[in-house]
Amino acid sequence: MHPLTGLAIYFVLWWLVLFAVLPFGTKPVAKPDSQTGWRGVPDRPQLGRKVLATTIVTAILWGGLYFLITSDVLSFREGILALH
Repeated sequence: MHPLTGLAIYFVLWWLVLFAVLPFGTKPVAKPDSQTGWRGVPDRPQLGRKVLATTIVTAILWGGLYFLITSDVLSFREGILALH
């Protein structure tokens, strides 16, 4: 796999995993805004923990995809998803 291809796959995976991780552990603000009554903003979003979790999960997923792409387990060269 070309390094730029690997980086592009990691980048796309990172964003997909981030959007999957963002809702975990969020709770709405206890008191809504007095003017609008809106409670859409999380009380403690913990973005640092979510970015770290996203990076770890993406690294694991990318490693699995790298193995599948570079090994002969899954071949893209002999037809569409020719399993060996």
